[in-house]
Amino acid sequence: MKISNYVLMLSKVLLLALSATATTVAFAASQEGAIARGEYVYDIGGCASCHTKDTPLAGGVKLVTEFGTFFSPNISPDAQYGIGGWSNDQFIKAMRQGISPEGEHYYPAFPYTSYANMQISDLLDLKAYLDAQDPVSEPNLAHDVGFPFNQRALLGVWKLINTGHQWTPDLSQSESWNRGSYLAHGPSHCTQCHTPRNFTGGLQKDTGMVGNKNGPEGESVPPLFDVNKLAFGGWSEEDIAFALEIGMTPAGDFLGGSMSDILENTTGKMTAQDIQALAEYLYTLNNS
Repeated sequence: MKISNYVLMLSKVLLLALSATATTVAFAASQEGAIARGEYVYDIGGCASCHTKDTPLAGGVKLVTEFGTFFSPNISPDAQYGIGGWSNDQFIKAMRQGISPEGEHYYPAFPYTSYANMQISDLLDLKAYLDAQDPVSEPNLAHDVGFPFNQRALLGVWKLINTGHQWTPDLSQSESWNRGSYLAHGPSHCTQCHTPRNFTGGLQKDTGMVGNKNGPEGESVPPLFDVNKLAFGGWSEEDIAFALEIGMTPAGDFLGGSMSDILENTTGKMTAQDIQALAEYLYTLNNS
């Protein structure tokens, strides 16, 4: 009888151990999948362009605007200077609402108005990837912003004016078209450079991506919604896809300026399927 009880107890222990092992293996596989997907989100978001000056993820990239000079932050998993220790909810709130874990408003130099359109699953995958990287103990640089723009409380008013409407899929369009639209308005944030801004620095969303004469670093950004079809509006869908992948225009010229960073760190790392989806969406802006 004692032997039977011993065997029964041993069997239960083994079953529990096997169950725990299976759960651990499943969790590890799930995390590996999330990290791999998150790396792709990192790429199609062009995160390296803004958050890598010298050391990956350490930030320090300067952005000069009419409102002041901003420096990108450290987004490595460093607990002191980066995002180490952030909860999933804190990360999502920062990305979609532009609010720090301490409750402060982020300046819209950080394009959270586009990231607000991202799927929660994509954001969680991105966090899984960032958390898996090496921490970088490098302090953030202070923004150089004068009065009254240095009053972060005013950003609450800015958000009332410039946020609200979020991207939703168009059920009358194809899955590929909607994927391209999602990329343009969400993670790849094409709208941030190709849309003109109002006097507060918010996007003039009613105009669409008609170009921005006062783009990043004072660069004149060409239109993607080319109403007169003087340039981009006359390109075929294949022309657009080729330019996004290789950087060459139908005329044989190469895209320059800030697009060189986009080609290196964003579209140049997209899958062929996503390149085609984005090309399909952008083509219909001028041919619908």
